[in-house]
Amino acid sequence: MQQRINYLTVAPGAYKAMLGLEEYLHQSGLEEPLINLIKLRASQVNGCAYCIDMHWKDLRAMGESEQRLYGLDAWEESAYYTERERAALAWAEAVTKISEGHASDEVYEKVRKQFSEKEIADLTLAIAAINAWNRLAIAARTVAGKYQPAKAHTVQKSA
Repeated sequence: MQQRINYLTVAPGAYKAMLGLEEYLHQSGLEEPLINLIKLRASQVNGCAYCIDMHWKDLRAMGESEQRLYGLDAWEESAYYTERERAALAWAEAVTKISEGHASDEVYEKVRKQFSEKEIADLTLAIAAINAWNRLAIAARTVAGKYQPAKAHTVQKSA
């Protein structure tokens, strides 16, 4: 596969704006491993190889266990996710698959029990951001496999 578009080169202003949202999210107070977990799950749902590779590697660099990463596709049946993570993952799937259920009240009630209103807003922004990154990467055919997280986990502020 060959990359079609390099957004950084042809649309640097748009790329910079997306990075601005990422910077906000990383300063929002949401746990960075949680942000990456929901980004990985949304990327799995969307089939974005580049973002799956990135967030998998970022999570491993943060010390996330392989078991939890391997089990992410079946998080609802796996006992090793907290209630907060389960609520975030359910919300990530609901917002990612927005046309299938329009982020149901049932899922919203689960997330509301675990997150404040601001946290839900930030979580939703993180989900919207990764969905945008997924669509950009898939449309551009961004090649997966070469991403490397920073050693001490000062990971790049991008999806």
